[in-house]
Amino acid sequence: MDRAQLPLNALRAFEAAARHLNFTRAAIELCVSQGAVSHQVAQLERRLGTRLFHRLPRGIALTDEGHALVPVLADAFDRVAATLDQYADGRFREALKVGVVGTFATGWLLSRLDAFARLHPAIDLRISTNNNRVDLAGEALDYAIRFGDGAWHGTHAEPLLAAPMAPVCAPAIAARLKTPADLIHERLLRSYRADEWALWFAAAGVQVPVLRGPVFDSSALMATAAAAGQGVALAPPAMFTRELAAELLVQPFAATIDAGRYWLTRLMSRPESDAMLGFRSWLIDEIATTA
Repeated sequence: MDRAQLPLNALRAFEAAARHLNFTRAAIELCVSQGAVSHQVAQLERRLGTRLFHRLPRGIALTDEGHALVPVLADAFDRVAATLDQYADGRFREALKVGVVGTFATGWLLSRLDAFARLHPAIDLRISTNNNRVDLAGEALDYAIRFGDGAWHGTHAEPLLAAPMAPVCAPAIAARLKTPADLIHERLLRSYRADEWALWFAAAGVQVPVLRGPVFDSSALMATAAAAGQGVALAPPAMFTRELAAELLVQPFAATIDAGRYWLTRLMSRPESDAMLGFRSWLIDEIATTA
């Protein structure tokens, strides 16, 4: 079908009617009469040579053919709306979707977003946070900032920032910790990465105790629990500099372990757009400046 001949008004009327399953409510949304919506839908049905709705005594219901058309139109209209939104301030803004592990987002990235916006006003940055489990393709992400060893299948990973881990806790708990062995008598808050405390105790020269503390899927949440006096967390101090400076958290021992680092990742099949290259360049420069 020639795009110039697409019955756009009829498609919009059908999509609204399918969403509401009511011609009157669709008409209110579209600021037209109920008769106009009914006429447009009937026109589309004639054009396609099939019924899209069952006309019932008390309303309408989609036919199988109507059900098949709805998601295609909804996706198309959403894409058009998203593109038009990029012109909202009178100039084109390229959207950039970045998934960020929550600890890096709160501990490093968020305080620097104003600087990025000033440097790249034409990039519409869209941030979503996660607990390090992310689906680049399924979530349609351009980049994901993740913590780990950089080995993710089908993914290009660029190292960003080392994140050595150390025990952190509330000042009241820190006051009774004289040696690493004293941690054996404390509640040890745990990550879903089960080997981290074992690695730290080995680095500190202490036999690993039986670990019974609660398990968290976010270092940020775990550090919040530690600051509230719920136990001792093993976390990257570099991501909690504000809390350490305010003495909400204390790092009682200098020993650290390297359990991974932060990486900028993208699908190998995803070519880098101008917005992606701009964000990557800014991120690497910013880390180099502040490291």
